[in-house]
Amino acid sequence: MSDSRKAPGQIGWIDLTVPDAEALREFYRQVTGWTASPVDMGGYNDYCMNSADGLMVAGICNARGGNAAMPPVWMMYITVADLDEAMRRCVDRGGKIRLAARSMGSHGRYCVIEDPAGAVAALYESKA
Repeated sequence: MSDSRKAPGQIGWIDLTVPDAEALREFYRQVTGWTASPVDMGGYNDYCMNSADGLMVAGICNARGGNAAMPPVWMMYITVADLDEAMRRCVDRGGKIRLAARSMGSHGRYCVIEDPAGAVAALYESKA
């Protein structure tokens, strides 16, 4: 998750979950010019991808651990002011919680929802 704070309603982050993050890290390096910073996941690395000017722009994650059941997907994280309230509103309006709220340590919390059409997205609440 980027250190820049996004206002509620904005896309705060996007990451890609795939079976082999290292292979896709190299693909996106070659295609877009992104550089990679490894993120230790306890036995393997996911990657924070950085633009030419050093800004964090995306993540590339292995389908392991908490992401093991994820299909290959680009996941956007929509910033919300109150994650618990946003989750309640999601369910009240016919959506589903696909992944319950999880901590992102000092950054905040997130969950994955499914809208009534079946599309998935993550909701993100910053600690700040």
